[in-house]
Amino acid sequence: SHGNKEVFSCRGILLAVQWFWDRGHKDITVFVPSWRKEQPRPDVLITDQHILRDLEKKKILVFTPSRRVGGKRVVCYDDRFIVKLAHESDGIVVSNDTYRDLQSERADWKRFIDQRLLMYSFVNDK
Repeated sequence: SHGNKEVFSCRGILLAVQWFWDRGHKDITVFVPSWRKEQPRPDVLITDQHILRDLEKKKILVFTPSRRVGGKRVVCYDDRFIVKLAHESDGIVVSNDTYRDLQSERADWKRFIDQRLLMYSFVNDK
């Protein structure tokens, strides 16, 4: 949402990480589909991609798998990665996704998502 739904803003990810880091939270994991490393296309703009590589080097960002099959991109279902790690590490999920499908999959995940989902919005760079 930092890119106003016009571009994928890697700076928005950095701002969110920095917000938690400044408040003493050091165990932070960001999941991003691996195709976000690719050269941006005119219809799928990405800004400041170097931020993703920097966060990956610092072991804060993890790229979720994707591949090409018959010229089409096939991505994994990264929501499951996110909820599973947060649940296992007693963390929180920072997302505007409600994970409705995962809530119906497991009762313990439903309780976790109900109590540990932190939705957000950006106002410029805040």
